[in-house]
Parts: sequence; structure tokens; C-alpha cells
Amino acid sequence: MPYWNSRGLRGSTLEEFVNLTNEEYMRCGLAVIQKLPTAIKPIRLDQEKGIINLAYFEQKSTVDYMGNIQGIPVCFDVKETGKDSLPISNIHEHQLEFMEKFRKQNGLAYIIVRYSKIDRCFLIPFEEIKRYWDDAARGGRKSIPWKSMNIKYEIKREGTFLLHYLKAVNEYLKDCE
Repeated sequence: MPYWNSRGLRGSTLEEFVNLTNEEYMRCGLAVIQKLPTAIKPIRLDQEKGIINLAYFEQKSTVDYMGNIQGIPVCFDVKETGKDSLPISNIHEHQLEFMEKFRKQNGLAYIIVRYSKIDRCFLIPFEEIKRYWDDAARGGRKSIPWKSMNIKYEIKREGTFLLHYLKAVNEYLKDCE
């Protein structure tokens, strides 16, 4: 069974930006997106500080976020890498399977990735993730380079939205038509 430790919070700054953006989307009536909790079982607690030092995951998680954008169901995960590319190993098979099932139900599934080395964020549609995953399984490239990102899926700050990803979602929706 997998264990959680302090390394489990990698990418939490990106998640916090997504959380704040989602709150603003809800305030503006643009979307209702929620972070899904990951079920953990605490093993070791620091009673004085009131923190969990060691825990294990009770079940495999699916994706980080689910919700609805003006009638369109969406699910997505957020990933962050300090490299020039996102390792395929950062995308777990059960996540890919869940996103595939979600797409078959006519929902949108994607990853928001931040390439911290260049300080840029992109939406990667499920179909592209699947293509990279399948290529890696056949012995091909084991990562998704930032240089291969489609500029129309770039996510930037705009006004009160720290990561205004709805524009990229709209482009993804157009590509699905």
C-alpha cells in the first residue's frame, strides 16, 4: 500500500492557484469545480503539533478535481515538474483509466501541468495524454516535453483569475466537436 510523507505535497502551490481560481469561477457563476479529497489512514501523529507524520492511502485516487463548467462535466488532475518535460510515470494508470471512462461519458478530461523551469502552464487534453502513454508503453518517449505543448492550451493569469484555464478548456471543447 502506498505511503504519504512530506513529498506527497509536491505541486501544492499549483493546486492552491487552481483552488483560488475555482473559487473565483464559482463566485462569478462560470463553473463549479471541487477538489476531491484523498482518503488516507493516519499511522503516526505528532500530538503536540496536531499533524500527521505518516499515513497510507486507503484507496487509489482518481483525479484531483471534478465539476461542471456551464453544463459540461469536467475532471482533471494537476501536475508540476521542474524538468523540461512531464514524466509519464507521474500519470498513474488508474488516473488514465478514470479519465478515459469520463471521456466516454462525454465529459472533458485533462491535466493542467506547470513546467516550473520555464514558469508556464498548459492544459493537456486526455487524448494527447493517452497518445503519450501508449507511445511510452511501446518503448517510445517517456515524457511530455513542454516544447510540444499547443500554444492555444497555454494557461495564464488574467484579472482576478490566477490560472484562467477556462479559455484552454474552451479550445479543447472546440477540438472535440
